[in-house]
Amino acid sequence: MTGEVAVLGAGMHPWGKWGRSFVEYGTVAARTALGDAGIGWRDVQSVVGADTVRGGYPGYVAGATFAQALGWQGARVASVYAACASGAQAINTARAQILAGLAEVVLVVGADAAPKGFFAPAGGDRPDDPDWLRFRVLGATNPAYFALYARRRMAVHGDTPEDFALVKVKNAAAGALNRNARYRAPVTAEQVAASAVVADPLRLLDICATSDGAAALVLSSMEFARRHGATDPVRIRAVSTVTPTYPKAVLDLPDIATDSAVAVEPAAESFRASIARAAYEEAGVGPEDLSLAEVYDLSTALELEWYEDIGLCGAGEGAKLVREGATALGGRIPVNPSGGLASFGEAVPAQAIAQVCELTWQLRGAAGRRQVPGARVGITANQGLFGHGSAVVAVR
Repeated sequence: MTGEVAVLGAGMHPWGKWGRSFVEYGTVAARTALGDAGIGWRDVQSVVGADTVRGGYPGYVAGATFAQALGWQGARVASVYAACASGAQAINTARAQILAGLAEVVLVVGADAAPKGFFAPAGGDRPDDPDWLRFRVLGATNPAYFALYARRRMAVHGDTPEDFALVKVKNAAAGALNRNARYRAPVTAEQVAASAVVADPLRLLDICATSDGAAALVLSSMEFARRHGATDPVRIRAVSTVTPTYPKAVLDLPDIATDSAVAVEPAAESFRASIARAAYEEAGVGPEDLSLAEVYDLSTALELEWYEDIGLCGAGEGAKLVREGATALGGRIPVNPSGGLASFGEAVPAQAIAQVCELTWQLRGAAGRRQVPGARVGITANQGLFGHGSAVVAVR
């Protein structure tokens, strides 16, 4: 165990399609988090920004961008890009600064103003970019990949489109209770089945949208938290940022080929499972200790796979959990009590931070009608392009 840092504040800008600058969203989230922490902007010694990126090009310097928007006051800055794992990497950078004694109070911010429709790479020829290749050579948009995962689950485990629809129904019910969510209406399985087919077997309501939004956290050393009067804060105990292990036997977005397994046996666990395992090992907890989880539901089928990857059940048993209601609010182990990406959509630099915001509110007992009773341990998990994994364990 490398040490804990305190979560003093959490804040968000509501998600949607607002048509404004990501800087505006991030500034709102940052000020909300500072207010939640009872910390003044001048008390912040470092700002870590999760980069807003288009087509693989880091066009915005997020750390300095937010520091300038809040008003230059001399804080050190860092900017982090790890695709959908950017927020967790930013949290990890902030935690490392605190544990190294470089700063006592760090502000972490991620914000996005997403394009209309599904994400696609920028123009130009980049034959060494796997994301560019899978669009230009295969025409494999994100929904096409999500559909391949879904088809694999149907073929290997016997999952059905009706199982996938139950995930959307569950997440929409939670999102309807979340004032920061973009979509706040309950959804029925019949509505999922009646929505347009995007990439068979997945329908429009099986796939998350792209969104504008922002999330922010104020992290501090445990010593600062005590001096500040926070005697029992939510604590980040582990952050996993592992990469895949050679050889990869299952296709992972955006790769269009697996590594050779001719001379080396495939690993005993998947990349996603290794992300969670590293977090559990560092935190000294296991899946049996969890009160809740926030996982990366780019599609309904992918959420079922995360149940297995974070150890809530065995391989192929994810659909059984959702059928039983175990992962719904009021169930044995609620997953995505925030409503997940199904209710928020993707705001890439913000989403892993937003997951930790939800853990923070749940562990404080401040999640309102979404509250998981007696929550004490939570995990987040997601996967970014190009081998970026992330999981965060928070406790109280």
